[in-house]
Amino acid sequence: MIPNLIIRTDANSQIGTGHLMRCLALAQSWRSRGGKVVFVTTCSHEDLLRQIRAEKIQIVRVEHAHPNPADWEQTHRILYSNSAAWVVLDGYHFDSGYQNKIKKIGSQLMVIDDMAHINKYYADIILNQNINAGRLNYNVESCTRLILGPQYALLRPEFTKRDRMRPTAQVARKLLITLGGADPDNKTLKVMQAVQQTNIDDLEVVVVIGSANPNRQLLQSVGHASQIPFRLVVNTTEMAELMAWADLSISAGGSTCLELAHMGVPTLCVILAENQRLLAEGLSEAGAAINLGWYRDLRPLKIAHSLERLALAAGVREDMAQQGRNLVDGKGTERVLLALVGK
Repeated sequence: MIPNLIIRTDANSQIGTGHLMRCLALAQSWRSRGGKVVFVTTCSHEDLLRQIRAEKIQIVRVEHAHPNPADWEQTHRILYSNSAAWVVLDGYHFDSGYQNKIKKIGSQLMVIDDMAHINKYYADIILNQNINAGRLNYNVESCTRLILGPQYALLRPEFTKRDRMRPTAQVARKLLITLGGADPDNKTLKVMQAVQQTNIDDLEVVVVIGSANPNRQLLQSVGHASQIPFRLVVNTTEMAELMAWADLSISAGGSTCLELAHMGVPTLCVILAENQRLLAEGLSEAGAAINLGWYRDLRPLKIAHSLERLALAAGVREDMAQQGRNLVDGKGTERVLLALVGK
């Protein structure tokens, strides 16, 4: 019988929604095997919580995240009553001390970590699904297992069950923009301004933002005033469908890039945070995306020129799509599940 799974992760306007959404992919797979899943989270965005509840997953709200002592007090009570459960931590604030407390209870622990930024990891398993994960040095216990690379990418069924093959448009006219579920600094606006400087005939643009985005009204007004048709989509549950529609995308360099690679969508990656740098660089080196670099160094005109070149280069886009599909085959969640429960 599959044990219970306790997932401790957060989502908010500062850290975004990526940690929570990739954990949801694992939770969906766990539930499909008949296991019980509990999300322990500070997330207060009702759209995201509703999406979790729709999968028949229990949610326990934590008011204050670690290092606030209230986090551990509440999490400890849950773990104590589920001593045989697997625990998954996904968040950069779960430090060595937090991990060590979980292990002292006797729980099995997997840490999802993109940066190897902690002095010591006490996990049984460390998962890093990024392409250059092998370049990082994790200070781990002798028995810790590292599962590294995009072959372990956590993808939700909406992506893995969809046909990924499509003809390559001679000119890419369907553009998807997705810069994370929060985007408090409004990088999305800079990209929309860049798109307005392009000369691509009959361009259609879908801009995806999350419910945590504080700039929704501004983005809507910019889109309505533009001669290019922008469609703003908020907190969509149909991301795979939008990726299947798109000829190309401009995306933050996080987990969404792995979804786009799997779906064969040629992508211009923008690095928004240090934890995205290795993935964006790795996908670019592998020919599965183009790394535009750090958002703070980007000017709208550079984005516009890169977008135009890629839109007109059908052969380049076809090669990128194939490389992406090769890198992220869609079986990563099952491989992670196998590492956890061996069946």
